[in-house]
Amino acid sequence: MAHNPQHGQGPEGNHDPAGNTQMFRAFVDEGAPQGRQAAAAQSAGPRVGLIAGVVAVIAVVAAVAWLALG
Repeated sequence: MAHNPQHGQGPEGNHDPAGNTQMFRAFVDEGAPQGRQAAAAQSAGPRVGLIAGVVAVIAVVAAVAWLALG
């Protein structure tokens, strides 16, 4: 691996972890909006299914009550 003094090392040759941290944060921040949209799309599916299930259960309970009392 070639020695690159501008990447991740200070002028004395000591390792500078801040350079790696800044690159990592830039990478994470760059991908954040896409990741949030994907997470929102994935969480919307189970939520819609849950709402549909609750509506179906209420409809069944209402139908049973209507038949029992009618």
